[in-house]
Amino acid sequence: MKTILKLAFLLAAVFASADLSAQAVTAPEKTIEWTISQENHKGKTSIVFTGKIAEGWHTYDTDSEMYPCAVEFSELEGCTPVGGLYALTESTDYEGEAVFFDEVKFAIDMEVTSPDAVAKGELTWMCCTDITCAAPEFLAFEMPLEGKDAAAAGSLWALIIEAILWGFAALLTPCVFPMVPMTVSFFLKGSSTPAAGRFKAAMYGLFIVLLYTVPISLIILITRIVGGDAVTADIFNWLATHWIPNIIFFVVFMVFAASFFGAFEIVLPTSLVNKSDKHSDKGGLIGIFFMALTLVLVSFSCTGPIVGTVLIKSTEGEFWTPMVTMLAFSVAFALPFTLLALFPSLLTKLKSGSWMNTVKVVLGFIEVALGFKFLSVADQTYHWGLLDREVYLAIWIVTFSLLGMYLLGKLRFAHDTPSDHVSVKRLAAAIAVFSFVVYMIPGMFGAPLKALSGYLPPITTQDFVLGSNTVSAAGQSQASDTGSNKYDLHLPLGLSGYFSLEEGLAAAKEAGKPVFVDITGHGCVNCREMESRVWSDPQVLEMLMNDYIVVALYTDDKMKLDEEDWVTTESGDVLKEMGRANSYIVRTMFGVNAQPNYVLLSPEGELLGPVRGYDLSIPGFVDFLESGLENFRMTAGN
Repeated sequence: MKTILKLAFLLAAVFASADLSAQAVTAPEKTIEWTISQENHKGKTSIVFTGKIAEGWHTYDTDSEMYPCAVEFSELEGCTPVGGLYALTESTDYEGEAVFFDEVKFAIDMEVTSPDAVAKGELTWMCCTDITCAAPEFLAFEMPLEGKDAAAAGSLWALIIEAILWGFAALLTPCVFPMVPMTVSFFLKGSSTPAAGRFKAAMYGLFIVLLYTVPISLIILITRIVGGDAVTADIFNWLATHWIPNIIFFVVFMVFAASFFGAFEIVLPTSLVNKSDKHSDKGGLIGIFFMALTLVLVSFSCTGPIVGTVLIKSTEGEFWTPMVTMLAFSVAFALPFTLLALFPSLLTKLKSGSWMNTVKVVLGFIEVALGFKFLSVADQTYHWGLLDREVYLAIWIVTFSLLGMYLLGKLRFAHDTPSDHVSVKRLAAAIAVFSFVVYMIPGMFGAPLKALSGYLPPITTQDFVLGSNTVSAAGQSQASDTGSNKYDLHLPLGLSGYFSLEEGLAAAKEAGKPVFVDITGHGCVNCREMESRVWSDPQVLEMLMNDYIVVALYTDDKMKLDEEDWVTTESGDVLKEMGRANSYIVRTMFGVNAQPNYVLLSPEGELLGPVRGYDLSIPGFVDFLESGLENFRMTAGN
């Protein structure tokens, strides 16, 4: 029936044009000029076709009886269509048909399973005027796709590797190491056969993993079920950026460091540990579970700060990331118990001694250095001005200098064993530590220190940069030419820009340039690393300075907005805080809730390409910016 209607309509159009030659309309070379981009809506990756329809012409919806717009794929690599083509633009009823005038947007959702995904195909459509129709037209396309999960994969793997290393490091702490031979020996002696001993040891390791992973997983899942993804994201954002948890973590790290230095011992209440240990005497899996619980409780004084570091670091990403990183940490922590049960002869090679206190003290110095990161996050998000970059660096330089002196035996603590010589291992460690100190010293005069860029306060807080004639040249010098700086924020690397999407889009319309949106945060380690290692590339920096209007949206800033900048949500809530407002904007407009992410927009706010996440590839970032410029020129008709 649809085919007959199409043929009848086309024949009628031909005869009509023959009889009314005086009124004939010449069709343009292309009735619709298309641009193709990737967009993310509510967690879905979509190919979006945006078309500018020639004046006086209209086209039809995807379910039209006439000649519906359609897409057909010829080749798919690493991606699969989910559903069919659908309209994002509201149609107009025209003689009983759903049609579009002036501009139309179609989309098709895609499931992306590879970071190198490509979709090739053909878009077909037909346009008509009041008296005639053009022949059906087509557009062949080849669209690289970047799934949100694929974009975050590199960052997630880095967090997993870091969590695994922390898990293995926890085994060397004085709270945990003595329990390795004791617990494994207990399982072997208490088993009727070697196979039974291995099974119990495996279950012991499994229970350790569950005790670390299940609580954080339950928190995430319950908050997601009760309040949805936004609530879960807000909880972790609060945990990572609010001053209360950050100050608590800072104090906890300083207390643990003092304990590691020998000032006092931190232990959980004896009644709690004894109660758990008493239940471990029971047979079967229940006894094994309580033995694992005993280990987790006893080792808390050493693993607590490590667990906190893993969780806080991972909250910068998607809310599933803490679950994955905690699983990686706990597997690495529990694995040796199983391996030593399988190969008990290895126990004879593990001997405790003075080296354990050395490890404890070294961890104390590391605790001091890491603890100031939490104070720095609170300082940046609330603009207290306590830890400028050079103050932070001075603390680290002194801390690691003292660590080097300790390794050389020039500094001793209460529980250290006197020694009349320095071992080769301690000397090698001291050389590495002092080399690190030497590397940091130029940072006091403005050196970028790219290897540490993620852990340091931004260089815009530096009071003195060697070779500069102005105070805080890296940040304050651009204040006068920053597009909008009423909230006293600054972009890195001397860039000027805006801190409101609305103002940035208005400036882009006036300048005739596309918009580069930086979804960032003060406490975002990967954001600082991207700025230091990718944005600083001369080609990237030149494009950001000259070809784009830069807008930085801080999703963790606690600053109160002026009333005209308040954001009202769909539910009617009024967001008056910069971080909460920006977080809502990027979540609803771009479908992301992680940092960093980068979005390219036309002055009208249309996406010019796929959202890009954390990726240290400079050529890839250049291609990202160039593709945005190309799409912008096509859209603008330049």
